[in-house]
Amino acid sequence: MPKYLAARAILGGLVCLTSWSAEARDRLLIVGSSTVFPFATAVAEKIGEDGMKFPIVESTGTGGGFDLFCEGAGVATPDITNASRRMKPSEFENCRANGVTPVEVVIGYDGIVLANSREGPKFALTLEQIFEALAEKLPRDGAIENNPNLFWSDIDASLPAEKIEVLGPPPTSGTRDAFEELAMEEGCEIVGGLEADLCPRIRHDGSFVEAGENDDLIVGALTANPVTVGIFGYSFLAKNSDQIQSVGVNAVDPSFENIASGKYPLSRPLYFYIKKEHVGLVPGIEDYVAAFTSEEAWGDDGYLAARGLIPLAADARLHQAEEARALAELHL
Repeated sequence: MPKYLAARAILGGLVCLTSWSAEARDRLLIVGSSTVFPFATAVAEKIGEDGMKFPIVESTGTGGGFDLFCEGAGVATPDITNASRRMKPSEFENCRANGVTPVEVVIGYDGIVLANSREGPKFALTLEQIFEALAEKLPRDGAIENNPNLFWSDIDASLPAEKIEVLGPPPTSGTRDAFEELAMEEGCEIVGGLEADLCPRIRHDGSFVEAGENDDLIVGALTANPVTVGIFGYSFLAKNSDQIQSVGVNAVDPSFENIASGKYPLSRPLYFYIKKEHVGLVPGIEDYVAAFTSEEAWGDDGYLAARGLIPLAADARLHQAEEARALAELHL
């Protein structure tokens, strides 16, 4: 794997000694975000083709990945966790309490997409309308009441006269966390009249259905029911654009260019976290990270961009390599 050797400096400061042996596991274990899963899998396949043992990559959701990753150090715990949001302070403290030093790497950007089948109506929403459709509580005539909107046209007569049915990620998902922050809280602020703690609460009367961590299943459900709207990452829209269409947000479509520029309002960074205690002991961590951060993979014309990852700017990619070394020192 000579082409990755130059990039291996990203982990140069991470090798450390620990008391356990890695003899019980001879390949990487990677968990976490369903959004990052296709990118992690692509890199795993690439290094497997180049002669390294194929890493095990599991889609557990961002929250579930952090739980597993932070359980401790040892062959029974993951080496890397993918995330579609930044690790929370409470999660970082849990890691450190269990002897885990997480090293953060920003890998690119993604957009949270609302989409429905190409056989269904084409429409767009504002952040305010998204909130009006999915909020548990809404202000009405000076009071706070359960969301009365059952049809999209109840919110605005220009929207389809179809029942509100949205399939979205569960609370363990980083996509759910980001959606609550970027869509629900922003929409709530526009609507006004609610206490901040009510803003991210999504209704549970059947109009919103938690569809699990497998975004491919959501895409399949949309093709079966053309009036249902799904929430997932941009890469799944890009991969299935022949079957589904985006619901624009604030008159902006979730295109590659609009997400990269930040124009699309539901844009977010993506991450993976390396377990410092495993570097140099579980075979392949250095090579995997070097492969992922190579221009061949995460560059502007890399194979991950072809799969829907929105690349960081060139200087930001270089900065991330430097930050990985600096973070290793800061987290000692």
